[in-house]
Parts: sequence; structure tokens; C-alpha cells
Amino acid sequence: MNNLVRRIEQAIQGRGLIRNRQALLVGVSGGLDSMVLLHGLHELAAIHRWRLIVAHFNHQLRGRASGADERLVRRTAESLKLEFVVERADVRSFARSKGISIEMAARTLRHDFFARLARTRRVKTMALAHHADDQVELFFLRLLRGAGLAGLSGMRWRGPSPIDPSLTLVRPLLELSKDELSGYALAARIPFREDASNAALDILRNRVRRELLPLLRREYQPALERTTLRLMEIARADSEFISQRAGEWLQQEPKKALAFDQLATALQRRIIQVQLQSWGHAVDFDRIEHLRLKLNEPIMLDPRWSASRNSFGRVHLREPIELSFNPEELWVDLSQREGSVSFAHLKIEWSIEAVNATVCPLAQTNPGWEAFDAREMSQGMLLRHWRPGDRFQPIGMPGSVKLQDLFTNLKISKSKRRELVVAATKEGNIFWVEGIRISERFKLCKKTRLRLRLNWRSNGLRRAVAGS
Repeated sequence: MNNLVRRIEQAIQGRGLIRNRQALLVGVSGGLDSMVLLHGLHELAAIHRWRLIVAHFNHQLRGRASGADERLVRRTAESLKLEFVVERADVRSFARSKGISIEMAARTLRHDFFARLARTRRVKTMALAHHADDQVELFFLRLLRGAGLAGLSGMRWRGPSPIDPSLTLVRPLLELSKDELSGYALAARIPFREDASNAALDILRNRVRRELLPLLRREYQPALERTTLRLMEIARADSEFISQRAGEWLQQEPKKALAFDQLATALQRRIIQVQLQSWGHAVDFDRIEHLRLKLNEPIMLDPRWSASRNSFGRVHLREPIELSFNPEELWVDLSQREGSVSFAHLKIEWSIEAVNATVCPLAQTNPGWEAFDAREMSQGMLLRHWRPGDRFQPIGMPGSVKLQDLFTNLKISKSKRRELVVAATKEGNIFWVEGIRISERFKLCKKTRLRLRLNWRSNGLRRAVAGS
């Protein structure tokens, strides 16, 4: 038995990932990692009497390359005499319809397929090919996004499917590096396919892998993987301890437990997080902190539910009171080259200037101002708030989406979204939504001849509303 396969077996047995005589789904994309996982598990299956089912999800994102991935996995499953199941889906269309990223759409559809397949085959466990390099990348991705201890602890060796908690996901390769997997594939002549999208630097994960991590290894810490994995293990142990203490506290009678406001801050936060997650709500730091610090003051979790905390530390969900749309609006005459107005909670200054050909920026990097192509704004602009049916095409997106869906995806509370300022042309075309993005239709481009620049700042008049 190859040493790498032996290490996979030791991880499985030492951590109780897969029992003998068990049926097992194996997620196989056709890439290096999943092909090594499949061959390793197949070699071990004869010893442990596992029944393997190969599951392949075709994202249809790379044209002929996606079809070639599917054919490779199918041929490999057939050569190993394993059952092969494939599902195909238009990920791009799904992403557009939901107003989410392609990466998020792909993950959602892929895990939904895995969960449905597991139910039809009556399988309770699925093996995925995440490895040590994936863990390190995930750590820095979550660090950049401000994750807490639970997030920084990374992927677990075993855990529930995000779609169906009855399906357990196991990751037998988490201690193995990409180089080790590559060496084994070369020695064993395992065919695999490279995903060209892994080189695209407009994807944050790829920039972390190809730019940030090499820089950190070269200039700061040659043993980056070892030190990061050690830190993740420490974070995992600390997080599990805090979760255990939170669970023990919640099991006590409220009047007999130590008072919530006397608990350590970390424990208060985890107690709130555990309660919200038990109802299926994944919430961010700001909402948890709101509930921790503000007694009996509700905050919106999503369009259907709000939550508040009582003096005993218990979080209660309730359906929010329906809020009316804010009818406030202001027409701004742009016939002057510059000027300023106050609207709602903002003081907005504008200027219009002639420009030569410019590049088309994809994003604005300076907070507090934006620039637009002003060709449709000769008569002026309307400042107002969100209204039913409003649609908007954020820059970089191929089509328009409902503002309501965009707010939901960005986790903007129902009350706060009614306070945001929207700017539209006389014809009603929205070109700016406060705090989000400008419109694709009104971005600067080489044909721009008039540029509208908006500068804004708070005038301190934002209304205090629950959930904002």
C-alpha cells in the first residue's frame, strides 16, 4: 500500500470518518484532488468493504472543458467498476435569477445535488477532497472578511451538509498538501484535468493562492502552512470549548444560571450565535453585537424574522411589523455645473464636467463619492427611497435585479433598506443606491463626454429604527 493511501486510511480510522461496510458518496470533479481521493478510497474499499458511488456535478461554466471533465470522471468510474451519477445545471442563469455570485450559486446547486442523491441512495456519508492547502487559503479568505474563532478554525474533518444535516461530509485529505497529492498522482499515473478558471485573478480565492500566500512564504514565514494550520487547530479547540460552555449555560433554568450580563463577552456572543443558528439563521457580527448589548431591542434577521434578547439572555424570534415605504423625494436641477442639497440623512454635493475618453472602472475605491456618465441627466436627478418593484443593474452584472432581492442577498435589514437614498433619472432609471454600487448602464466609459460626480456625507439626521 502506498504511503499516502496509508495516511488516508489512518486519518479515516483515527477520526472515525467512515465505518467498515458503509456506503459512501465520493464527490469527484475531475481535478487532481478529487481524482486522488477517488483512487485512494477505491484501494481502501476492498479492505474495508465500502460501497462507493461517484457523484459528479457539471457546472456548465467552461463550455467543452466542463464536458471533458465529466467524461474523464465517467471513464474512471467505469474502469473502477463504480456507480457513476452526474447532474448538470446552468449555474450562470441560477446566479442571475438569485442575484448571487457564480461561486455561491455553484456551491448551492452542487450541495443540493449531493443531498438529493444521498437521500435516493440512502447514503449517510459523503467524502470530499479538501486538503491542507485549501485550509490555509480558507483561513486567509475568512481573515480578510473578519471571521471569528469558529470561522478561522476552518473546515472540519466531518460535519453536516449545508443543505441536509442528515448527510455527513467527511474530508480524509485535510492533513495532505497539494504537492503530496500531485506526487502521488504522478507516481500512480492518475489522470486529472486542470480548471483554467483557477488562474483567473478576478476571483479572490485565486489571488490569495497565487499572490498573497507566495508573498507571505517568501518574505515573512517560509513555514506558513504549518504555522497557519497550528493556529487553526488552536482556534478550533477554543471555539469548541466556548460552544460547549454556551450549550451548558443554555440548558440551565434561566433563573438559576449565572446572569447573562455577568458572563464573559466571548461567551455572551456564542450564546446568542448558538440560539440563532439553532433556528437556521446565519448572522454576522453586527447583529450578534446588537442583541448582546441592547436589551429587548429587535433587529431584522431577514425579511421574515426579527429577533430580540431578554434579560435572561434568551433570544426570541418574531415576525416583524410590516413597514411602509418612505414617500420622501427631492428633484434636483442639474442645469448648474455644481451645487449641493440635503436629503434625508445625507448632504449631497454634485458637479458636472466635460471629459475626454476615459477608462471604464469596475468599482469605486474611494468611499463617499461616485462618478457617472451624465448623458441621461441633462434635466436633473430624483433623490428618493426604495419603492415596490424597483430594479437596478449593479456594475459588473449582466442584467437588472430587484432591489428587494439585492438587499436580501446583502443582508440589509428591512428597516434600514427603507432609509437608503436612491438616485434616478427623470425617466426613472436608477443609477445609484447608497452604500451599494453604481449602475452598469451609467458607468464611465470611452464614450463618456459629460461626467456627474456625487459627493455625500451624513448630516446626522438618520432616523433611529429597529434593525438599522
